[in-house]
Amino acid sequence: MKAIICPRYGSPDILQLREVPKPVPKGNEVIVRVQAACINSWDWDFLRGKPLLFRLLFGLRKPKYSILGCDIAGRVEAVGPDVTRLQLGDAVFGDISGCTWGGFAEYVCASEEALALKPAGMTFEQAAATPQAGVLALQGLRYQGQVQPGQRVLIVGAGGGVGTFAIQMAKSMGAEVTAIDSGPKLDRLRALGADHVLDYTQPDFRDTLYYSGSHSYDLILDVVGQDSIFDYRHILRPGGRYIMLGGTVRRILQVACFGSLLARRVGPGTMIGILAHKPNRTDLDTLAALFETGQVVPVIDKTYPLPETPDAFRYFGTGNAQGKLVITV
Repeated sequence: MKAIICPRYGSPDILQLREVPKPVPKGNEVIVRVQAACINSWDWDFLRGKPLLFRLLFGLRKPKYSILGCDIAGRVEAVGPDVTRLQLGDAVFGDISGCTWGGFAEYVCASEEALALKPAGMTFEQAAATPQAGVLALQGLRYQGQVQPGQRVLIVGAGGGVGTFAIQMAKSMGAEVTAIDSGPKLDRLRALGADHVLDYTQPDFRDTLYYSGSHSYDLILDVVGQDSIFDYRHILRPGGRYIMLGGTVRRILQVACFGSLLARRVGPGTMIGILAHKPNRTDLDTLAALFETGQVVPVIDKTYPLPETPDAFRYFGTGNAQGKLVITV
């Protein structure tokens, strides 16, 4: 089969299209003929081997997995001896980061528990764009965020995959949504339902947001983790929640070390913490239902054929993507 190989850490230039052996399923594994796969920030970090802490999980000198890609959609082509739920020909989608990687290829092997049935009205491209970003948004808003109708929600870094899902979900929950990203993305954020948008590239952005006294939120969903959590204390309501979904190592450590202390200073019932992403089939089924009812539609910026995967990574690295970048196989 054809696959995009990552032989070492580096830039998108090192990615190579090669012929490699087709995988064979074992136990409860299935072989999926990949129709589409999607780039996530994990793939970007995996490719570069940065931050260095990442290498402790995925290989110090070279990547543990030679084929990147954990969000996939396709059809089941073969099943292992212990598979009971999926059948040959089933259209499936899922996040396979918990069992293996390898989505940027014609075929991939994955546990059947990592995969959900694709809704009939959802394209394979939309399905591939959904798992990781959609589950992060769902877990941040519904489970940790506990959003209620009428609450005010701030989404920081709203123009990417997670943010575009989070805007739609928060609005479907009855929240008033403020979305932060760069100027070129603001029209898209409004079209998705954001009540207010803020451009972080404006010179007075931080003074306006943090110190004007005109902003306060019940939930702050921080997708990028760039600013200090000590700034967010000015706009987080007592009893509110700040949830970091991604960020620099410095900011992650800051939340881990000082989040609980700062939460007590904001007020009783306040929570400041980090979302531990938990891929699971139940949440995929929930996302499928939200799609079928029209409450959530994946936002896809561009699609690339498999041989052009390096170009997709180059574009991802610019930070200009509005929504998801999908690889079609």
